Amino acid sequence: FFSKPEMLRLPRLLPMAWRGSRSSRCVHTSDKICLKGMSFGGYHGVLPFEREIGQRFIVDVELLVDLAAAGASDDLHETLNYAEVYAEVKRVVEGPPHRDLIEAVAHDVAQSVLGLNNTVETATVKILKPQAPIPGGPILEHVGIEITRHRG
Repeated sequence: FFSKPEMLRLPRLLPMAWRGSRSSRCVHTSDKICLKGMSFGGYHGVLPFEREIGQRFIVDVELLVDLAAAGASDDLHETLNYAEVYAEVKRVVEGPPHRDLIEAVAHDVAQSVLGLNNTVETATVKILKPQAPIPGGPILEHVGIEITRHRG
C-alpha cells in the first residue's frame, strides 16, 4: 500500500497538536458521537399560534470528541454519557426560553452540549421543523437548519 518508506513516517511529520499530546489540550479528532432523530415538542416560532399550540421538532446532534481512551479502556467514564446529551437537548428544545427562530434553538443546543464536557471539541446541531407554517407554500416534508459550533 505504501510505496515509499517516508509515507510510513507521515504521522511523525504531523504537528503535535494534530496527533494529540498528553501535555496539550489541543487534540483534533474525527471521532464522533451521534444522536439522530430525537423528537421533541416545543413552543418556538415567529407566529403566535406556534408559541400557543406548539409543534414537533426533530433534532440531530453530532459531537466531535476524542474516543480513543474509551475505546481502549471500555470504561463509561472515559466517554460522554449519551443519556446526558439527550437530556440536555430535551431541556433546551422543550423548555423556556421560547425562541422565534430554530437557528437560535440550535445555537442554544450547541452551546449547552459543548458545556457538558470539556472533551467535546465541536457540536453540529440539525433541527427539522416538520409542520412549518409556510402560507401558500408547497407541501413539504420539513424545513430545517444545521449549525456547527466549536469550543472556545
